[in-house]
Amino acid sequence: MAGQTAATAPAEYLDVSPTALAQDLLVACKCGEATDRYRAALAALDDSALRPLRENRRTALAFWLNCYNAGTQLLLRERPGLYESQLRFFRFFWAPVLTVGGTSLSLDRIENGLLRGGRSKYGLGYLPKLLVSAFEHRYRLADCDPRIHFALNCGAESCPAIRAYEPDQVDEQLDLATRSYLASTVAYDPDKNVVRVPRVFLWFRGDFGGASGIRAFLREDDAI
Repeated sequence: MAGQTAATAPAEYLDVSPTALAQDLLVACKCGEATDRYRAALAALDDSALRPLRENRRTALAFWLNCYNAGTQLLLRERPGLYESQLRFFRFFWAPVLTVGGTSLSLDRIENGLLRGGRSKYGLGYLPKLLVSAFEHRYRLADCDPRIHFALNCGAESCPAIRAYEPDQVDEQLDLATRSYLASTVAYDPDKNVVRVPRVFLWFRGDFGGASGIRAFLREDDAI
């Protein structure tokens, strides 16, 4: 069941790194395989095992991206009614989906509390997230990397492709994911000097540094 907890990890996963567990969970979700052993191992991680998430940005990025995308697939598989509900943005994204280190997490908490460094999903990316938990304070990324918006898959057809992210390659993988997504969604009319961009640039304007930051971001990725 989504959001399950476990007191102990399966013996074969006692020495497996958190990032490897999250990768294996995501692959199992994509392949339609059983996920209980991976979820139990993630739930049983202690603070010592999770230390790399606090100490290394790339490790944290890869871990939480894989957790989010795996969580989406788990909810779609096990509780599809939440996504089909008219209250999807509350019921689906706030539903408990994974337990990490004994803490139950929703997609909302993984994205906004951890990956975006404690920013609210309201206020166009300029406002801090309210009611931030001690777990989020301890394990969130220090800054929001706007490329995550082209790596997170929330189940919609327009979402980015699902990839398994690796700590030592995560920056290169995020660059590729960003370029691929923008290449298929951004339209530039040089005659009118008008560019049409995905709505994520509006919803999270602050993550990109406002209007000037968005223009710089698009130029850097050769989208315009």
